[in-house]
Amino acid sequence: MAGCGSAPPQNSAPPPGGTAQVGTDRPAFRSIYQELVETNTTASAGDCTLAAQRMADRLKKAGYPDDQLNVYVPPDHPKEGGLIATLPGTDPSQKAVLLLAHIDVVEAKAEDWGRDPFKLAEDAEYFTARGSNDDKAMAAIWVDSLVRYRVEGFQPKRTIKVALTCGEEGSHQLNGVQWLLANHRDWVDAAFAVNEGADGALDAQNNRVFLEIQAGEKVYQDFTLQVTDPGGHSSQPRPENAIQTLAAALGRISINAFPVALNDVTKAYFAQRADLTGGDLGAAMKALVANPGDAAAAGKLATDPLYNGTMRTTCVVTMLNAGHAPNALPQLAKANVNCRILPGTPGPEIQQALVNAINDPRVNVSPAEPFETAAPLPTLSDEILAPVRDVSGRLWPGVPLLPTMALGATDGRFLNAAGIPTYGLSGTFFKPGDNHDHGLNEHISVRSLYEARDFLYDVVKRYANP
Repeated sequence: MAGCGSAPPQNSAPPPGGTAQVGTDRPAFRSIYQELVETNTTASAGDCTLAAQRMADRLKKAGYPDDQLNVYVPPDHPKEGGLIATLPGTDPSQKAVLLLAHIDVVEAKAEDWGRDPFKLAEDAEYFTARGSNDDKAMAAIWVDSLVRYRVEGFQPKRTIKVALTCGEEGSHQLNGVQWLLANHRDWVDAAFAVNEGADGALDAQNNRVFLEIQAGEKVYQDFTLQVTDPGGHSSQPRPENAIQTLAAALGRISINAFPVALNDVTKAYFAQRADLTGGDLGAAMKALVANPGDAAAAGKLATDPLYNGTMRTTCVVTMLNAGHAPNALPQLAKANVNCRILPGTPGPEIQQALVNAINDPRVNVSPAEPFETAAPLPTLSDEILAPVRDVSGRLWPGVPLLPTMALGATDGRFLNAAGIPTYGLSGTFFKPGDNHDHGLNEHISVRSLYEARDFLYDVVKRYANP
């Protein structure tokens, strides 16, 4: 790969009819992107506050006054700050649109990567670095969009707010979105928000297959299963002990499939995905949409983890801790069961379902952390969909737009629970298996990043002028 700082390759430009403003302003965007990616924001050695300040400096140079730039630093968390930047709207009756991106990244070791993972590398196909996609691509696009709007004198009807936050990846960092909602809700209050959470799909020949827009996400919830016992000498075993009791409980969980429960988003997803998929799986999708109680169709789709997770709540054992000595009967056995709960489903309801599936009073089932609010799905109205269809139809004619529900978790879950409908929309496309977020050699297609930049710039413009 070429070293950091190299110019964009000639073949990184999108195909004819691809995007607007190709050329002279791309180096400016790339400079923003590179500076953000090369600012280490890991929990162990990074500094989100520094990254936020650097992005604020970029906006100030573009003409944003100090009262439209807020680098906030939560008390006792000096390196976990973020940025709120605002382009004021002209119509006070219109609530703002919020553009959210997290600037913290997961850990990355040079000895694993074989080079410095916090130096942006570029070749003819990819930008590669930690955070090159998750989520500094979107963060850089938001900053760049504000710069472009200011330079061209764009005056939106809606106020446009950009929130770059820390702590989305966990790792004991303070979550910036939660902190903002609890302490300065007015800074992020909006009619709706645009966030990470949905991509597009490419085939093996780099043809675009579909683009996703995400509405709603599953709720993350860990449960602790625990069995206690007096223990004793291992030379005098009893028919059961704490480990065996727990193991039996885990076996029951593994065969307990939660019922199929489609919502408006997942119904639309399967209905549109059916024609793209074809064959037996496509037929099963159509059958399931027609009748969610179709056991044969559900069984067929359950063989694919993505489809299985889309149509039901899932719970899986992820950690075990048991016993205290190799020659003693265990006194304690614990397991972590990770559940991804369908939107709108109360956590205590899933806890009781686990208790019922285990059917053994010796196994204690408790939430590992407080239950999150069971936020409903945000509505995919014409106000949200029409600008996306218009812009994507111009850039990528014939590529269908699929509604999707996130199976993982983003900071959007906190905004949705707080009554700020949040939608995932990136405009980036990946080949199957080519997304390396959180892993070695995280990367994003050069072509796709530049296209996403112009796609989101235009969509937000239309959102801001309803």
